[in-house]
Amino acid sequence: MLWLLALVVLVVVLITLVPGLSSLRSRFAHGDPVWLAIGAVLKILSGVGYVLAFHSVFCRSVRWRISAEIGFSELGANAVLPVGGFGGLALGAWALHRAGMPADRIARRSVAFFFLTSVPNVLGVVILGLGLAVGVFEGTDNPALTLLPAVVAAAAVVVTIGGARWAGRAGERRAANRGQGSRVAVVLRTLAAGVEEALSLLRARDPWLYAGLAGYLFFDVMVMWAMFHAFGSVPTLATIWIGYLLGELGGLIPVPGGVGGVDLGLIGTYLLYGVSLTSATAAVLAYRAIALLVPAVLGAVAFTLLRRSLAREAHAISSCAPGEEVEIIGRGRVRPNAIPDT
Repeated sequence: MLWLLALVVLVVVLITLVPGLSSLRSRFAHGDPVWLAIGAVLKILSGVGYVLAFHSVFCRSVRWRISAEIGFSELGANAVLPVGGFGGLALGAWALHRAGMPADRIARRSVAFFFLTSVPNVLGVVILGLGLAVGVFEGTDNPALTLLPAVVAAAAVVVTIGGARWAGRAGERRAANRGQGSRVAVVLRTLAAGVEEALSLLRARDPWLYAGLAGYLFFDVMVMWAMFHAFGSVPTLATIWIGYLLGELGGLIPVPGGVGGVDLGLIGTYLLYGVSLTSATAAVLAYRAIALLVPAVLGAVAFTLLRRSLAREAHAISSCAPGEEVEIIGRGRVRPNAIPDT
């Protein structure tokens, strides 16, 4: 939390003192507090969507309270730890393992969860890119900014699913040659099984999962929408969405909370889509402040409660989904507790 406060102070000092930023200072001085508050509420609603998805993917037999505590703790970890979401998943894995969930299930479902939470982003790029290209949505129709991202996003889905199937076969061959305990074989089979479980969960059409995945993304993008309103210059909604979806790729740069990578990625993407530098910078910095501070505060509270709750929920978590069947490459439909530890 201390580095977050230091970052806020640094940004305020730079905006206040650096020459040439007078227009940006003016925008911040006239920011609408109502829209800023709406942005904070939208961020909380995005977190609720994350919890719904977490509950559906990892363990439906525990109380919603424990899913909320783990989910918000993960979001808090993502705000202060590096590399697009893996810090939060690591914290969630620790909590589930401490409560007794088998390590192989945690690994598979972590892969599935990462894949599932990426699906709405990819679909959003495909839909918005094609829609902008043919004029369904208002905004640029430049093929390099519409069709190209849509094609790349669609190809990424195909490559991921195809790569998972390849990994499954490669893992089986590696296990046959080097033994079931081969680490490479374990990793390859876990990746393959995780993607297949994600697809199986999608085919199950769980409304809670669908609502969680959609809400997690929708409300987060609308935080950005609220920030543009807060500072008085609002691009088209399609521009806000596609700029967000592509700009967030900067979060893959390994710095705490994606600070710097996400900011530059978002600002740069909005510039490509015709948003002015002043408007983009004001909205993005305000968005990032909310995206870091709200999850960090809620996550700290949730983690404090979580440590007390794990012992009470250990039995429910360790025996999670005892009768659930999933589809595993090369194995067909099997029960997770029938899959030997690898």
